[in-house]
Amino acid sequence: MAPDEEAARRLLGDAILIALEELDDREKDVVRMRFGLDGGQPRTLEEVGRHFGVTRERVRQIEARTMAKLRHPHRSQKLRDYLDED
Repeated sequence: MAPDEEAARRLLGDAILIALEELDDREKDVVRMRFGLDGGQPRTLEEVGRHFGVTRERVRQIEARTMAKLRHPHRSQKLRDYLDED
Protein backbone atom coordinates (compact mmCIF):
# COMPACT_ATOMS: atom_id res chain seq x y z
CA MET A 1 0.00 0.00 0.00
CA ALA A 2 1.35 3.42 -0.95
CA PRO A 3 2.12 5.87 1.88
CA ASP A 4 -0.69 8.23 0.85
CA GLU A 5 -3.19 5.36 0.74
CA GLU A 6 -2.07 4.20 4.17
CA ALA A 7 -2.44 7.72 5.56
CA ALA A 8 -5.91 8.06 4.03
CA ARG A 9 -6.91 4.71 5.50
CA ARG A 10 -5.68 5.81 8.94
CA LEU A 11 -7.64 9.07 8.69
CA LEU A 12 -10.81 7.20 7.74
CA GLY A 13 -10.26 4.83 10.65
CA ASP A 14 -9.89 7.79 12.99
CA ALA A 15 -13.08 9.37 11.63
CA ILE A 16 -14.96 6.11 12.16
CA LEU A 17 -13.70 5.84 15.74
CA ILE A 18 -14.81 9.42 16.43
CA ALA A 19 -18.26 8.65 15.02
CA LEU A 20 -18.48 5.52 17.19
CA GLU A 21 -17.71 7.53 20.31
CA GLU A 22 -21.19 9.05 19.98
CA LEU A 23 -22.74 5.62 20.60
CA ASP A 24 -23.38 3.74 23.83
CA ASP A 25 -21.11 0.79 24.65
CA ARG A 26 -23.41 -1.94 23.36
CA GLU A 27 -24.02 -0.11 20.07
CA LYS A 28 -20.27 0.38 19.59
CA ASP A 29 -19.57 -3.27 20.29
CA VAL A 30 -22.26 -4.47 17.89
CA VAL A 31 -20.94 -2.28 15.05
CA ARG A 32 -17.33 -3.26 15.73
CA MET A 33 -18.18 -6.95 15.73
CA ARG A 34 -20.54 -6.88 12.74
CA PHE A 35 -18.11 -4.95 10.51
CA GLY A 36 -14.83 -6.40 11.81
CA LEU A 37 -13.68 -3.07 13.24
CA ASP A 38 -12.28 -4.89 16.27
CA GLY A 39 -9.36 -6.15 14.19
CA GLY A 40 -11.04 -9.43 13.29
CA GLN A 41 -13.41 -10.76 10.70
CA PRO A 42 -16.94 -9.39 10.43
CA ARG A 43 -19.26 -11.52 12.56
CA THR A 44 -22.73 -12.76 11.75
CA LEU A 45 -25.89 -11.68 13.54
CA GLU A 46 -25.93 -15.12 15.17
CA GLU A 47 -22.34 -14.80 16.46
CA VAL A 48 -22.94 -11.34 17.87
CA GLY A 49 -26.19 -12.52 19.43
CA ARG A 50 -24.42 -15.38 21.19
CA HIS A 51 -21.79 -12.96 22.50
CA PHE A 52 -24.46 -10.70 24.04
CA GLY A 53 -26.93 -13.44 24.95
CA VAL A 54 -29.67 -12.08 22.68
CA THR A 55 -31.36 -13.24 19.49
CA ARG A 56 -29.99 -12.40 16.06
CA GLU A 57 -33.18 -10.39 15.50
CA ARG A 58 -32.34 -8.23 18.51
CA VAL A 59 -28.82 -7.70 17.14
CA ARG A 60 -30.35 -6.70 13.78
CA GLN A 61 -32.57 -4.17 15.56
CA ILE A 62 -29.62 -2.72 17.50
CA GLU A 63 -27.56 -2.54 14.30
CA ALA A 64 -30.37 -0.83 12.37
CA ARG A 65 -30.93 1.74 15.13
CA THR A 66 -27.19 2.36 15.40
CA MET A 67 -26.73 2.81 11.66
CA ALA A 68 -29.62 5.30 11.62
CA LYS A 69 -27.85 7.26 14.37
CA LEU A 70 -24.58 7.23 12.42
CA ARG A 71 -26.35 8.46 9.29
CA HIS A 72 -27.74 11.47 11.12
CA PRO A 73 -26.16 14.60 9.57
CA HIS A 74 -24.76 15.83 12.88
CA ARG A 75 -22.95 12.56 13.58
CA SER A 76 -21.88 11.73 10.04
CA GLN A 77 -20.38 15.08 9.01
CA LYS A 78 -16.75 14.10 9.68
CA LEU A 79 -17.17 10.93 7.62
CA ARG A 80 -18.87 12.88 4.84
CA ASP A 81 -16.01 15.41 4.84
CA TYR A 82 -13.53 12.57 4.43
CA LEU A 83 -15.48 10.87 1.65
CA ASP A 84 -15.97 14.16 -0.24
CA GLU A 85 -12.19 14.67 -0.45
CA ASP A 86 -11.88 11.94 -3.11
